[in-house]
Amino acid sequence: MRRFRSQISALVLALVLPLAGCGGEGGTLTPGPTPTPTPTSPTPTPTPTSFNVQPCLDQIVTPGNSVTALIVPDTVKLDLSQPPNFPNGRRLQDQVVDVTLSFLLLDMRRHNPRTLADLPLNPGRNDATFLTEFPYLAPPLGKPPIASGSAANYNFRTDPDSAFISVDRMGMPAIATALIGTSAKNPYNDSSPSEDATGRWVAEMKTTLTGLHNILGDDLARLSLVSCATPA
Repeated sequence: MRRFRSQISALVLALVLPLAGCGGEGGTLTPGPTPTPTPTSPTPTPTPTSFNVQPCLDQIVTPGNSVTALIVPDTVKLDLSQPPNFPNGRRLQDQVVDVTLSFLLLDMRRHNPRTLADLPLNPGRNDATFLTEFPYLAPPLGKPPIASGSAANYNFRTDPDSAFISVDRMGMPAIATALIGTSAKNPYNDSSPSEDATGRWVAEMKTTLTGLHNILGDDLARLSLVSCATPA
């Protein structure tokens, strides 16, 4: 019994002494060190998810001509007094789609119109040399049957325009493909450049271009490319 009481006494002392050190009777309250706040990283600025694309359409392509003037109406623009180089006409070797998309997506004050064309994604040039006379295209690969003779032997169709159906507009590259939504493609292909000039398709183009910037905005920023659109 005496041993049991000694064990109880030791247990009580083991519990009481630490409490006394915490400010109980006979104890001293010692303040601990002031905790140092942990520095936190600043919250990153979120990438905008909605954009105003009007600055893209206002960008100057050639002196006096904006992107809007280039794509409305949707025709090939050609000034015979200027060197033949896209956007003044188009040569077979011009990477017209990439250049067009650069004007539609990138800030031309920061980037060159060839920014997308110079990305190492596509072949830098055609794999065969273009011809210097009509039909200008390089000879086809392989050994397909080729008609002999000069261009005078080509058999061109003489059907009236009414015999043909417009399947896809090929005025400015990528416009009918990239800026006209699926539901509007058939009406757009059925219309004409004279109708374009009235501004009928401008709202459609702006809506689709806005959607492209909303989707690609964070991707452009991640690639250190500056968008021509501004946060809405």
